[in-house]
Amino acid sequence: MQRASLWSSMFLLLALIFLSMPEIVPPTQVARQDFSRPCDKHGHFLPEVTAPLPPEPNLKSQNDWTPFRNRMEFETAKYFYIHNQIPAGQADHLLNLWATTLLKSGGSPPFADHKDLYATIDSIALGDVKWEGFMCTYTGEKPNGHPPWMDGTYDVWYRDPQEVVRNMLVNPSYSNEMDYLYERQLWDFMLADWAWNQVDIIAGDPETLGSTFMPIILGSDKTTVSVTTGNNKYYPLYLSIGNVHNNVRCAHRDALMVIGFLAMPKTTKKHADDPKFRKFCCQLFHSSLSRILTSLRPGMSTPEVTKFGDSHFQCVIYGLGPYITDYEEQVLLACIVCFWCPRCCSHRDSLNTPSLLRCREYHEALFEAGTYGELWVEFGIVADLIPFTNDFPHTNIHETMAPDILHQVIKGTFKDHLLTHGRTGADHILDDIDHRIAAVASFSGLCRFPQGWGFKQWTGDDSKALMKHTLDEIQDAVSHFHQYCKIFKTSGIIPTFSLPWQHSLMHYAHVIQLFGTPNGLCSSITESKHIKAVKEPWRQSSKYKVLSQMLVTNQHLSKLAAAHVDFDSCGMLKGTCLSAELEALSTSENVDVSNDKGPNVPPPNEANDRSTTALCAETKCAHDVLALTEKLHLPSLPALIHCFLYEQTCPNDTQDIYEISLAACPRYEGKISVFNSTCSRFYAPSDLCRIGGMRVEHIRSCPLWWNKFSCYDWLEIARVRVFFSFNYAGTAYPCAVVRWFDVTGDSPDPEMGMWMYHTCGHHLSCCSPIPIYGHHFVPLIITLHVSYDAFWAYYVNKYVDHHAFEIAS
Repeated sequence: MQRASLWSSMFLLLALIFLSMPEIVPPTQVARQDFSRPCDKHGHFLPEVTAPLPPEPNLKSQNDWTPFRNRMEFETAKYFYIHNQIPAGQADHLLNLWATTLLKSGGSPPFADHKDLYATIDSIALGDVKWEGFMCTYTGEKPNGHPPWMDGTYDVWYRDPQEVVRNMLVNPSYSNEMDYLYERQLWDFMLADWAWNQVDIIAGDPETLGSTFMPIILGSDKTTVSVTTGNNKYYPLYLSIGNVHNNVRCAHRDALMVIGFLAMPKTTKKHADDPKFRKFCCQLFHSSLSRILTSLRPGMSTPEVTKFGDSHFQCVIYGLGPYITDYEEQVLLACIVCFWCPRCCSHRDSLNTPSLLRCREYHEALFEAGTYGELWVEFGIVADLIPFTNDFPHTNIHETMAPDILHQVIKGTFKDHLLTHGRTGADHILDDIDHRIAAVASFSGLCRFPQGWGFKQWTGDDSKALMKHTLDEIQDAVSHFHQYCKIFKTSGIIPTFSLPWQHSLMHYAHVIQLFGTPNGLCSSITESKHIKAVKEPWRQSSKYKVLSQMLVTNQHLSKLAAAHVDFDSCGMLKGTCLSAELEALSTSENVDVSNDKGPNVPPPNEANDRSTTALCAETKCAHDVLALTEKLHLPSLPALIHCFLYEQTCPNDTQDIYEISLAACPRYEGKISVFNSTCSRFYAPSDLCRIGGMRVEHIRSCPLWWNKFSCYDWLEIARVRVFFSFNYAGTAYPCAVVRWFDVTGDSPDPEMGMWMYHTCGHHLSCCSPIPIYGHHFVPLIITLHVSYDAFWAYYVNKYVDHHAFEIAS
């Protein structure tokens, strides 16, 4: 029972940590008025009663595609360079084929060759931030016979972070997704306590009063592009701003940019563990960051007038915010010894013992009182390293460590510690857990694991299936975990729980209060960015002197992205390239290209854009009510249809449908159309986890799914048996036959926290059910296709989506 409680507590803890938006105290509606005031381009604040100046009109012509000649050239450049990352040789080959097809008509392709393509992209003026570089060398004492790394030179490449930030701020696509005023809420970074505290500092200085705080979020992570072709590791440095919303700060939007490639010194295996070499690598890291961020330092104390995407001006104060990275690099950033906590002062042998938080002043006081050896052994501090944050004001590197739910919680606590180091006697239990997960049937929007989790690797899509809770519940789950985890130690599975990855859970409630929901600062964001910033540019290169080619590629990507935003803001990218050309032809030549299939057939793409629900018809199915009754083995189906028609044709009748005689109901036993699935598109404004509140749900009722098994999805506490429609008195009635379930008990299950229910009858008319497996191992013959018929009772999975959580909590 204790072991079951531990696994239950562990799964609950994982669900709580993967927050999308914790429900904290009700948000205050009073915004601070002593900062973030608009100004003119000279930095003079506008009076509070004066509305900001209207945005400057965009004088760009609708046909001005400079430096491209037309939209087709721009779309072709995007396709070659962004969507397909076509190498130069392949681009030449494709353009030659394209030119061949146009010889007879006397035409030519958009570009002559890859050089023409690259030169056109390079001439884009927008988003142009040049790459700069500097060289580092070892300047310490070199003994006789010194190792070769002491003579090496190490190149660091970077882009001016100030210019990168300005390009982000002026981007009009972010203008409605950026925070200027602050309220105490926790679903976005700028609404949490850390930003609030920094703004208090700004408001307390007369020189910066009225300025907009602009947190600089950094992230770095080493990545390998090839394991078989030699030295192909890179060390990218990323930058984002804290003012944009969390959904914007994803790897597929330009609010996260690569601003540098750090040096990675190498040496022989003989000298790899040399303390001098390790110290040189660490100090090179901090010195490089300090040099790269130099342009931001003046703006951390003196406001800079900056233009924003809405064409207004603000006085901006920069500040170093959270640093996104994994634990190994957190050790490097905090200048501490490995296996110590970078955030608090707990001893490495008893990390779970509460202690004070680390800070810069505390470390400096220890430097004066203790020796190098004492600081290393007793406090886990590397005394001869200087953090780069010491060169910048109002920065505490220990406080600004971003929560890393990917590596610390999942791959650290759950995978590497509990599962990798605790294998003894647990494999059978883990296999059964995998089987139980795999036996859960599909549900609209639910991320499935057909082979179980495996507990090997977690992705961002996996984490999106887990929902949200309050901070009190997170803290409660952590307490339960520490209460029950002792069984792993007493049973001999693992020797200790004093590990920094597992210990990081103790800080998560505090960190969420500081930075808001951790999904906006997770290292999965930077790891995803590796694909666009490092791996795809590497594949696009000639594989010779690759880094220089990767720098140019990233610069071109930034220019194309800026050009896309500019063209889109002018309304020049509506529809497709073909539709725009057809519209231009119809306007200039009066050609009717609307529709030639009759008045009742909508033009292409119009039907899907206007409809909110689409049905997918079944080819081999029952064609009338009696045939469907026999197929479903449901004799009461005709009576259900009669009652359904009475409710539809007599909507004002308040009499209970069960009190009405069937003889008084309209009768229908004619033709029907059966459908295998339905797609519903709707607006859910309360679901802030989805961008704009838009959702699309696919619900299936298919007797043969993938030509193997049946698939019948669930709605609320009902299971769909069939979708069908029929026409009665000139009106089409889409409907469904569902099997309802009754709730068991008056409250959720105390251990699982979820409602239980059991089967009942059929009705003619969304929850995800999880079978109540019991305490025995589940037979291997139970699969997701039969799990709903093999058990009599189920849990209501309130974690499947936002609305289920609100209803079932």
